Amino acid sequence: MSEFIVAANAADVPEGKIRLVIVEGRKVALYHTSGGFFATENSCPHRGGPLSEGDLIGTEVVCPWHLWNFNVTNGTTDIDCDVTLITHEVRVEDGRVFIRLSPERPLLPELL
Repeated sequence: MSEFIVAANAADVPEGKIRLVIVEGRKVALYHTSGGFFATENSCPHRGGPLSEGDLIGTEVVCPWHLWNFNVTNGTTDIDCDVTLITHEVRVEDGRVFIRLSPERPLLPELL
């Protein structure tokens, strides 16, 4: 398992916003919700849309390409229970956001 890596300053991601961060060479969408910070892979598993360019509504991110929505706290969607986002562990200390990456997985070929 990877270690926690500094990904951003908490003050740089206002509540209700998403920021693209690069952690160990991987693109990660960092979300600041009213419940805290969450992180997922940046690519939508449907067709690879950049989630950091989507809209954050409460705890749901809406992909800008095909409007699939995902819960950023656990990676699930109501559209297809077999499709989930990779989520990453997040902690905030001394005003900095740390992320521990989860293993990667490819896009689902049946959705391409």
